[in-house]
Amino acid sequence: MCPTELLLFQTLWGWRGSFDQALQRSGATGFDGIEINLDHPCLETVSSSDLLEALRRFDQALILEIITGGDYTPNLGDSPDQHLEQLDRALNRAGPLLPLKINLITGSDSWTDPEQNDFLEAVLDRLEQVSCPVMLETHRSRSLFNPWRLPFWLQQHPRLRLTADLSHWCAVSERLMTPDLKPIQAMASHVDHIHARVGHAQGPSVSHPFAPEWAEALEAHRLCWQLFLDRRGSKADPITITPEFGPDGYMPTVPFSAEPLADVDAINVAMTSWLRTTMRL
Repeated sequence: MCPTELLLFQTLWGWRGSFDQALQRSGATGFDGIEINLDHPCLETVSSSDLLEALRRFDQALILEIITGGDYTPNLGDSPDQHLEQLDRALNRAGPLLPLKINLITGSDSWTDPEQNDFLEAVLDRLEQVSCPVMLETHRSRSLFNPWRLPFWLQQHPRLRLTADLSHWCAVSERLMTPDLKPIQAMASHVDHIHARVGHAQGPSVSHPFAPEWAEALEAHRLCWQLFLDRRGSKADPITITPEFGPDGYMPTVPFSAEPLADVDAINVAMTSWLRTTMRL
């Protein structure tokens, strides 16, 4: 792998098969690897040696996702110290799996600025001891939920490396993110990973990114993603993107039947092809 490579990862959000089946599907549908939650059920019976052997056999890379606070929306009762304890345990488990990168969803939007400041500093001290890049995701309900505060946090903590998921910020700020906005400009050189889901002014996921009614939203995201690629400079690790359309309330559904309006797996595969031909390195 070279720094100028663009690697596309398949999300295992909602996946119900085995780990080997996930790798087989990922390779067959044009992905370079998988992004998987460290606590995903399909990893429960897979040893670290079996996982590494399977990645080698299917020629796939691995991005691990670590969450603290109990779930994707953190428990309000978990203190910063509890988040740090959970992070320590998760990093110890992640190490033997030799991930290419780690995506970290951590902290809480409920904490005060002094709590956030101390927490981020403690997190970054820990991440300096990790052998692979670790990025904090701009996930709503978490420490970096507010785009307008991100320039401040980057000034306070220049060591921060980011997973840019702008769809969350669309929902938080009730507007599309565009390259001219101060948070996007401030974060551009700090982005090591991108979650390529397209949000809109009223939510974190459009029904289909290639539907004409969502053309403006798709283009706004594309311009931001391209800025992040352009500002990476000469970093040693490959550029990574995970198309991350998913279920769980993100994909709109038909009333009463609850049928999804589109196939999220098909969208993620289509996004992979589109990104390979659209993004400039």
